[in-house]
Formats: sequence, structure tokens, C-alpha cells
Amino acid sequence: QVQLAESGGGLVQPGDSLKLSCAVSGSRLAYHAIGWIRQAPGKEREVVSCINRSDGSTYYADSVKGRFAISRDSVKNMVHLEIHGLKPEDTAKYYCAADPDLYCDKANQPSDFTSWGQGTQVTVSS
Repeated sequence: QVQLAESGGGLVQPGDSLKLSCAVSGSRLAYHAIGWIRQAPGKEREVVSCINRSDGSTYYADSVKGRFAISRDSVKNMVHLEIHGLKPEDTAKYYCAADPDLYCDKANQPSDFTSWGQGTQVTVSS
């Protein structure tokens, strides 16, 4: 069973950059689409980015396009999410999640992902 563990969150100021990491164990990245999902206080979970298992193609929500960059390291079995130009509205708990059958696109819902990490908190405040 695939297991995921996020790291890299913290308290940052508006305009800062941050790199979140997701360590994947129990399976190879080649077998799973990996997504980053965030949940802000009082809001529903939102899929912000995803990377496909087959060709590494990526998806970004419109709300983060141009500021977020997802990448994977197949040697270390890790997926990263670089966030630039952080805004207060990016404050949320960020989860990485996996699914062996998912294709990353705008139709993805958080419920489409079958395995989840515990999340890492990102707080953007001056």
C-alpha cells in the first residue's frame, strides 16, 4: 500500500516562496498519479496540482497557474510543489495524495485520490 508524507510547510510572508515535498513509499511513482490538494479554513478541499504517472504531464488549478510548479524525482520517489508569490489566500493545509488509475485533469476531485498523507500547514501572513 502506498504511503505518503508531506514536509516543507511553515509560516511565510506574502510574496515568499516555499517548496513542499511528498515522500512516497510502498510503491513507485510510475504507478501512481500524485496530486496536491489544499484545504483552507472553512473551505472545501481543492486539487491545486497533479502529475501523471505515465508521462509526467501536469495539471494546475486556475487559481495557482503560473505560481505553482509540480515536479517529481523518480530516483528519490518524491514529488515536490514549488510555490512562488505566496498570498494570504494560499493559507491552507496541503496534502499530497495518490491514485493508481487517475488521469490528472481539471475534472479531478479530492475524492478521486485513494491514498493520502497527513498534510503540512502553510500559513501566509505579514
